[in-house]
Amino acid sequence: MSVIVEFSIFPLDKGQSVGAYVARAVKIIEQSGLPYTLGPMGTNIEGELEEVMDAVKRCFEDIKTDCDRVYFTVKADYRKDKENRMAAKVEAARDKA
Repeated sequence: MSVIVEFSIFPLDKGQSVGAYVARAVKIIEQSGLPYTLGPMGTNIEGELEEVMDAVKRCFEDIKTDCDRVYFTVKADYRKDKENRMAAKVEAARDKA
């Protein structure tokens, strides 16, 4: 079983450049040990639901320590019978293109 989550988080009260805050979230995700792919508009994380959501929550808890307003999105794709799907999904789409 696995869930792939597309996640993005950033403060709304810190001006236009929020890369330092995004980097903090990426570091937390990296430290989780879960497979992830960083993209320009979000990060994909794969694993068991509880582990992935714990990483998302830790990112939120970190960012909110010094931000008054935090925006984040979470989209998820659960599949019972497969694991390690992030790369396979991309390759399958490229093969069909």
